Amino acid sequence: MMKISINGSQLELRQITGSASLAPLVFLHEGLGSVSQWTQRGLDWPQALCAVTGRAALLYSRRGYGQSEPVPDVRGAGHLGPDYMHREAWEVLPALLEALQLDQPVLLGHSDGATIALLHASRYPVTACVAMAPHVLVEELAVASIAQARKVFEAGGPGDQIGRASLRERLARHHADVDGAFWQWNDVWLSPAFRSFDIRAECRAISAPLLLIQGLNDEYGTLRQLDEIALAAPQARQLRLAACGHSPQRDQPDKSLQAIADFLKDLP
Repeated sequence: MMKISINGSQLELRQITGSASLAPLVFLHEGLGSVSQWTQRGLDWPQALCAVTGRAALLYSRRGYGQSEPVPDVRGAGHLGPDYMHREAWEVLPALLEALQLDQPVLLGHSDGATIALLHASRYPVTACVAMAPHVLVEELAVASIAQARKVFEAGGPGDQIGRASLRERLARHHADVDGAFWQWNDVWLSPAFRSFDIRAECRAISAPLLLIQGLNDEYGTLRQLDEIALAAPQARQLRLAACGHSPQRDQPDKSLQAIADFLKDLP
């Protein structure tokens, strides 16, 4: 495990080697994600994507996730504000890319990470942007699912399958500070102030090539998310996956990988 100090915080890193002549991939994780959560069910999906595309990659865990520095008093003075994804996209990510001398990368984000990718691409030059299950506005479906996740986490019992490890146990495999990781995401999404979150205006500023991927059975968002982005950024290509929930890289790894490889094949 590698770590780097960015804006005063120690962040966990993973780097994958690849062609120096191609723009590197930068993986941006979901609201409860981390570096390690990109690898699930025995599949190192980032490594597989790098092998297919020939590109190098950077994965990092945001502060409070994975093995990155925890956030003190995450439910008090350290709680996230409604602009936390803007701050990650416009303050943390640029500093990280500059520190690692990564110029105009391909951003690949999932869920919160997809939103961060879109926000970054609205202000900074990128070679391309891949947004899987992005959030550009808050839907009741997402709020209901996140409220249900709170109940499951607080109960400490099995998840959605009999005999399955509890949500806390599953998260503990990936996060040094399980409570911090969960509550900083859950509290902000369920806060009244977050209901007005809307980045459709920012999406209109994206000029880079854009690929949108979402499952038809996404429990955290409807296809309206892709429709709104397409209205704001007409260059966007879309992949809507059947038999797929909120995580295309987990539920449809091969189709997601092939779509991204095809999207990137003619890009520098």
